Amino acid sequence: MFDSISIPTILVSYVALLFSLSVHEASHASVAFWLEDDTAARLGRMTLNPLAHIDPLGTVVFPLLGMATGFPFIGWAKPVPVDPRNLTRRFTQRGGMAIVSAAGPASNLVLAVIFLSLLLILVKVVAPPRELELRLFAHALFARKVENLQALELGTAMTLALAITGRLVLINIGLALFNLLPMGPLDGSGILRGMLPWRWLPRYDRVQPWMGGALIVLALTGLLGYVIGPVFGLIISGIESIARLFLGA
Repeated sequence: MFDSISIPTILVSYVALLFSLSVHEASHASVAFWLEDDTAARLGRMTLNPLAHIDPLGTVVFPLLGMATGFPFIGWAKPVPVDPRNLTRRFTQRGGMAIVSAAGPASNLVLAVIFLSLLLILVKVVAPPRELELRLFAHALFARKVENLQALELGTAMTLALAITGRLVLINIGLALFNLLPMGPLDGSGILRGMLPWRWLPRYDRVQPWMGGALIVLALTGLLGYVIGPVFGLIISGIESIARLFLGA
């Protein structure tokens, strides 16, 4: 199981995950602060410092085990505390909580777009022969190991830049899709709760603890990939089309 461990790949992936989780949680805290709840800010959660957001299991144990074994890992950080009673009255309480919930996945999607743009620019800079550009882009985005990029002899700095940028694109797309699921403690549950009619809420709230259990089962059995996989595949297809258009391939 551990025969194919790649330390450089684990380090690159883990740094990308830590940064992405920190932005995700800091975005929750910042939007809550913008909506006049300073609970998270007072507890030091409105920061990009990953130490403020680390959950021992979700940010350390499970991701590193997944990276070492190849099992599809799920990373999470400590939830950002929000007091709905403090939120501005410009929105309903449910609406304010939905906005705070949406901030995390939205930040991951923004990061994915930013780093996809940076990856395309790096490929343009590194691979002047047009026929090599799309190949290099695919290697940077989908290479299972950093060593696969090292074989292209681009230099250590550029290899790391391409590897971490590609990981940041995929990880942020994955985090956004995962957190948008309307299940248990995930952000999608809070977003959906803010949009449902009042008469549906008692039934919705009763079923959510069961949805949290179902989420754990899906994650541990690997079935979660079948839930978000089709949407992930569609997004990747769109990214490949954008790459062909930008790179002229």
